[in-house]
Amino acid sequence: MLAPSWSWSDVDVAVPRGAARLPGIRMAGFGVRTSARVDIAMVAHPSITLLFDLSTAGGIECDAGQLRGSFVAGLLPGPLRAGGWSGECLQIRLSPVVASAMFGAAAELTGTVAAMDDIWGGDAMRLEEQLRAARTWDERFAIASAELTRRLDARPPIDPEVAHTWRRTVISRGRVRVDGLACDVGWSRQRLWSRFRSQLGLTPKRAAQLVRVDHAAHLLAVGHAPAGVAAESGYVDQSHLNREVKTITGITPAAVATAPWLAIDDIAWPA
Repeated sequence: MLAPSWSWSDVDVAVPRGAARLPGIRMAGFGVRTSARVDIAMVAHPSITLLFDLSTAGGIECDAGQLRGSFVAGLLPGPLRAGGWSGECLQIRLSPVVASAMFGAAAELTGTVAAMDDIWGGDAMRLEEQLRAARTWDERFAIASAELTRRLDARPPIDPEVAHTWRRTVISRGRVRVDGLACDVGWSRQRLWSRFRSQLGLTPKRAAQLVRVDHAAHLLAVGHAPAGVAAESGYVDQSHLNREVKTITGITPAAVATAPWLAIDDIAWPA
């Protein structure tokens, strides 16, 4: 929940323009204009989250103070709170397809949160210093884009069948059947299940659940009634929606509907 003296009106949000946008990679910069420190719950999202702490003092605390500073959150990290946030930070969302190709770590990250240098390696501190020294968000986006592109070009891509399955899952908003996906790529259900899980860290069925819940969460956040959200998102009924949202996010649909993490998604992550 938000600190009592803090609201999104106290935060400047910047997004990349033009050349700074990369397929499967989304970035947003946040700058808090008040001295209030924030404790905010993160809601599960179908991406790997990189958060660069660019504050000048204090630093972001994550996972009940277990981590301080820049961190990486994998898919399905469980209930997660970022506290002590003040100053500036750069958040990068990576499709798990991109994250797996870039770090070879999407599978290992699923269900976990880790310090940035544990995932990024020895260059993490250098990159953070460059981001801090940049004068504008456009400069920061360009620096991050160049570094991400370099890392992506240095590693082989994941199986195109796995990448296709993820894209179909996202485009359909999780309303897909694994048998149909396997047929699409010419693999058996068992082979698709095995390769998808080994490269992205979760099964195709779990991926569909995560994407479906993300769609439902955004509908709830803009005020749609749970019963209507359940029908639009492909759930059998409202109780099915309740169970799946609680399983994926760790909180109820009512709590998701008022989650501050989703309150400015249309600004930070425009469709």
